[in-house]
Amino acid sequence: MIRRWNPETVAAPIGTYSHLAHVPADHELVVVSGQVGVLPDGRLAGDDAESQTRAVFANIERLLEAASAGPAQLVRVFSMVSGTEHLAGYRTALRETFARWYPGGDWPAQSLIVAAALAKPEILVEVEAMIAVPR
Repeated sequence: MIRRWNPETVAAPIGTYSHLAHVPADHELVVVSGQVGVLPDGRLAGDDAESQTRAVFANIERLLEAASAGPAQLVRVFSMVSGTEHLAGYRTALRETFARWYPGGDWPAQSLIVAAALAKPEILVEVEAMIAVPR
């Protein structure tokens, strides 16, 4: 089982993440490339960060299933948001997703950057992840 924790020797997390995540030896790390807010047919999920973030995490959930894993196996999430004006929509969708995935608050390690732009101007959110899949 993945162990996630926040040592008392550092400040508490300021968001929905754990400072540390330990992958046991009987697991393999699987890397999820950056996912953007597109639907399975390739269409953009919407022109706002909230709808794109929901699509991003729906895509990640489908990739977890393809790897015979689930949200409990997410070790790390790395998010990129195009501009501070899109943070509120991103955070709303993230909180809703994590509340469903982690009702007990046992969140993966997480980082967030605000970028000037992503691969295409219409893409507002991109998320990479690492999964620990039992062997």
